[in-house]
Amino acid sequence: MPSVVGRRLSSMAGWWRGLVRLVPVVAMAMAAFAAKAEDVSDPRTWDPKSWYLPGSSSDGFSEMRFIIARSSAVGCKPNCPEWISAEGAIAAGTPALLKRVLKKLGTRKLPIIVNSPGGDVDAALQLGRIIRKNRLDIAIGKTEFSDCWPGMEGCGASYGKGVAYFGVASDGGAMCNSACPLMFAGGVRRVAGSWAYLGVHQITTTYFPSTRHFRTTYQTIRGKRYRVTTETVTQGESYKTYKMSKAFSRKISAYLREMGVGRGVLDVMKATPASDIRHIALDDMLTMKLVTSRDTLDILTQAGICRRSPAPANCREIPANAKPAEVAAIKPKAGRSQPAQVPLSQPAKAAPQPVEAAPGNGAPDKGFILVRGSDPMCEPHCPEWMWVLPLGAVPGNEAPEMSFVVVRGSNSSCNPDCPEWISAQGVITSQTPQKLRQFLATLGSRRLPIVVSSRGGDLFGALAAGRIIHERKLDVAVARTDFVGCDPGEWSCLAKDGAYAGVTRDAKGDCDSACALMLAGGVRRLVGSWAWLSLGPMGQNQMIKAYLDEMAINPDLFMALQRIPVEHQLEPDMMLKLGLTTGPQSVDELTGATICKSLPKPDNCRVTPSANAEAAAPPRL
Repeated sequence: MPSVVGRRLSSMAGWWRGLVRLVPVVAMAMAAFAAKAEDVSDPRTWDPKSWYLPGSSSDGFSEMRFIIARSSAVGCKPNCPEWISAEGAIAAGTPALLKRVLKKLGTRKLPIIVNSPGGDVDAALQLGRIIRKNRLDIAIGKTEFSDCWPGMEGCGASYGKGVAYFGVASDGGAMCNSACPLMFAGGVRRVAGSWAYLGVHQITTTYFPSTRHFRTTYQTIRGKRYRVTTETVTQGESYKTYKMSKAFSRKISAYLREMGVGRGVLDVMKATPASDIRHIALDDMLTMKLVTSRDTLDILTQAGICRRSPAPANCREIPANAKPAEVAAIKPKAGRSQPAQVPLSQPAKAAPQPVEAAPGNGAPDKGFILVRGSDPMCEPHCPEWMWVLPLGAVPGNEAPEMSFVVVRGSNSSCNPDCPEWISAQGVITSQTPQKLRQFLATLGSRRLPIVVSSRGGDLFGALAAGRIIHERKLDVAVARTDFVGCDPGEWSCLAKDGAYAGVTRDAKGDCDSACALMLAGGVRRLVGSWAWLSLGPMGQNQMIKAYLDEMAINPDLFMALQRIPVEHQLEPDMMLKLGLTTGPQSVDELTGATICKSLPKPDNCRVTPSANAEAAAPPRL
């Protein structure tokens, strides 16, 4: 595996080979060598499993910055968790930056959420000791800021009474590599979760040879003779060694003992070449005492933790009236999406209301508006039709953005070998492709089918997500995932063995408009008889046509899109005929409880340690 880019590390070593004095005037010193340990990797060779850090410097990564962030999750106000976001490469000056932030916080103890490719080893050791001295918790994760990003103009410290940045923390796509685990070891509670990536490798030492020349001359001033010595330094060509010295090995070993971390971390570091990176699995991190539990960063940053009694130390209540300065509202111009004004000479018609789903009224459980033709020529007998409301337009029915989680079949008949899949539920946004790519990176080489339920959303996001699915050769089915035990959106709901328990069902499974294009990226594309899939005009015809051709979809589908005037549900036979689906099967073909007993066994079957133990345990009354 390619390695992770790091910056020079700051361990110094110097020595003299000899000092020869040439009497009376010249003395020469031997070559002096300065050595620095460093995290070596090349950003140009880092594979797609890596994660890009914005604001990169010349070596591919920006230096680490510390930002105090407050949760923007819905439902936490007024008492929300806060944390210190630490993202970027560790440099020699990073410890001083952390000290400055902690001084600003005073007695408050906020957890650190770190996302770093590595960097300066000595600085990482200093950071770990600062974290331990201040009794701080640490987790591997990324902070996704909301409206106000670090470096953005207009983000002032007065925003939210001292909190300049709001966002949410997640471990999908986060990393802590190379020197970063040494910083991570300083936390009191250390959590990595199943989705974050922690990797280590051998330390590289760079030597900077130099030759010092001493020249002694004598001067006579007012009858007295003085000796004058001048020094010149000639820099030689630097070189590197890729094996940890015994002295440095003892230094890191002592540090890990100080932090209560096992020697296994050092052994893996020494056994992994500097040109490579060794991922340490969560179970191994527990064995090495590098993490203190299987928990994720949710125990430190999720909105619901502040409802506990007593609330954690990183919770802070901000009154509802503590808002940033009001921004001048920009009034939208009247456009085609806004209703035309009714002339004064005509009686005003009541505004259209969403049709509620009720037995017998024929309206499905979706957002629809009854629309009547407005051409005066048709009165009093004007045509009417149903119009699917734009996402979020139905009051009280705002769908969340699409999220991705791994789900494991909860049917007891499949234990210990059960199917797993990726649940993709919510509105497709412009951020969905990035989230999907980062999420798939955490799975490594595993290929899990995607079970999608979405009422559509951003067209460009759907096309990009479909291309990612096509690139990874994943199967897709339309269905809803019902979670068993708890919902991943709840603060107290934690994944077990890297997956949430759940079942799939066609009923209530939606895939509308842009979602159907995302579905088109799948290798196998399944829509059961009880699932709902609809298509309608979306614009960007040439772009959609090129995409469907790229996905090798029957051209008849694009022709059908041109003939559909409004959002229209497609029947299973029609979907199969147009090539949108690959067969009449339902989602059970990918997630059914018995599929793992078939031969050959599907790729999405997995035996977990806890399931294996449960299956082997004797029955209890």
